[in-house]
Amino acid sequence: MKKNGVVHFEIYADDPEKLGKFYTSLFDWTIDPMPGMDYWYIKTVETDAKGMPTQPGAINGGMMKRPAGYEERPWMNYVNVDSIEESVARAQKLGATVMKVKTPVPGIGWFAMLADPQGNFFAIWQMDPNAK
Repeated sequence: MKKNGVVHFEIYADDPEKLGKFYTSLFDWTIDPMPGMDYWYIKTVETDAKGMPTQPGAINGGMMKRPAGYEERPWMNYVNVDSIEESVARAQKLGATVMKVKTPVPGIGWFAMLADPQGNFFAIWQMDPNAK
């Protein structure tokens, strides 16, 4: 494993079950409660027998009830998508708000920033070497 690589992400939620349905519907993630914990495991990619992602550089994460003092949104997670336009439209239908419209990173790709229905910011990313 690469030193200092991102290995996990967490999403804080006011209502984890409801927000889990949002992310499952938007990105087709698998989100399951962890037995004996007030915590949900978010599986974005397939894992091996030890629960480690099978795709190089990929990570999985978790979701928990928003802790006191975490009303501010300190992390921004970027999620790869095939189409910014389709993903933004789908997110909006599911209750997300667009915070920054589709924006180019010239020669690399596109991103858009959104807020989920419970106020967490996230971004979507589409690779495109022709972005300008």
